Amino acid sequence: MAAVRDPYKTLGVEKKASDEEIKKAYRKLARQYHPDKNPGDASAEERFKEIQEAYSVLSDAEKRKRYDAGGGIFGTGFDPNAFRGGSGGAGGFGGFGGIGDILSDLFGSGGPGTAGGPRPERGRDLETDVHISFEQAMEGAQVPVSVSLSAPCPTCHGSGAKPGTQPTVCSRCQGRGIESQGQGLFSISQPCSKCGGTGTEIKEPCPTCHGLGQTQQVKRYRINIPAGVKDGSRVRLAGKGEAGRRGGPGGDLYVVTRVSDSPVFRRKGENLEVDVPITIPEAIRGATVEVPTLAGSSKRIRVPAGTQHGTIQRLRGEGPPKLNGKGRGDIHYRLVIDVPRSLNRKQKEAVDELAQVMNGNPRDRLFTGRAD
Repeated sequence: MAAVRDPYKTLGVEKKASDEEIKKAYRKLARQYHPDKNPGDASAEERFKEIQEAYSVLSDAEKRKRYDAGGGIFGTGFDPNAFRGGSGGAGGFGGFGGIGDILSDLFGSGGPGTAGGPRPERGRDLETDVHISFEQAMEGAQVPVSVSLSAPCPTCHGSGAKPGTQPTVCSRCQGRGIESQGQGLFSISQPCSKCGGTGTEIKEPCPTCHGLGQTQQVKRYRINIPAGVKDGSRVRLAGKGEAGRRGGPGGDLYVVTRVSDSPVFRRKGENLEVDVPITIPEAIRGATVEVPTLAGSSKRIRVPAGTQHGTIQRLRGEGPPKLNGKGRGDIHYRLVIDVPRSLNRKQKEAVDELAQVMNGNPRDRLFTGRAD
């Protein structure tokens, strides 16, 4: 696979960008070039893959550190394969970042010299956004999701070798994946310079993946969104991330829900809040008013006489479903006194009469105890 652009330039961020700035830039570009928003557009799909590759480097602290140490100094582009542990051919280190990743692949937590050769590696976890309506969040839904990921090559089924051939044991390291060099009293182990640390040689590479064993593919799923999700909730699809290497398990796919705003309801934790306008006479005398519910019908609540602006009335068990399956939240109705901006002559007369019969000045208590 050819080297792609500098990952910082791909995402349009500075080298000193924070993790949050990188994630924000990635999400913006991923939404813009997502295959679902650009059906049939091959250039958009290729751009989407490049964005995913860049984010896979910059979202991983170790990979970003290795890129900054090697890729940012010794080249203007980067080869994503170098961050996956080598291609299996000679000179397949891809800079210091590739060497570091290969060492990690080979030795795991046991360090150099661990017996058994290269270990299975779990696939990378992925994250993607899905946009749903407020109603879908309240009721649950099944929605389509597309994600770009590295998957086993469909031609060689992950072996990296041309169909009809098989990888062979490396003639230099005899399949160990490492070779040792003497340095005075010490012996330094490093990835085999012939096989790149894989322990095998591919003499006839697969024409599709060029010996990598993986290709960038767009996978499409339909996922069940549980009722009651919030904006930013994460739904986990086990094993639907990138495929593992050397027989390792697949990573997970995390789908982040982006919920549209409702024109009526506001989410407040496990509950909903609604502003309910009431008139001045209703606030003074009390009233029974109709209020909306999630079911689409209305219910009636009692407004007590003397209700103050901002008073909350609660309707228990009528809110969003709880994700743990234990009942539903509440709906909080916030009573808002609606003050007219203008009055006709008759209304003004009524207000004047009311002002004459109302006793006391409510501001007097602000000055109680003030020194003369």
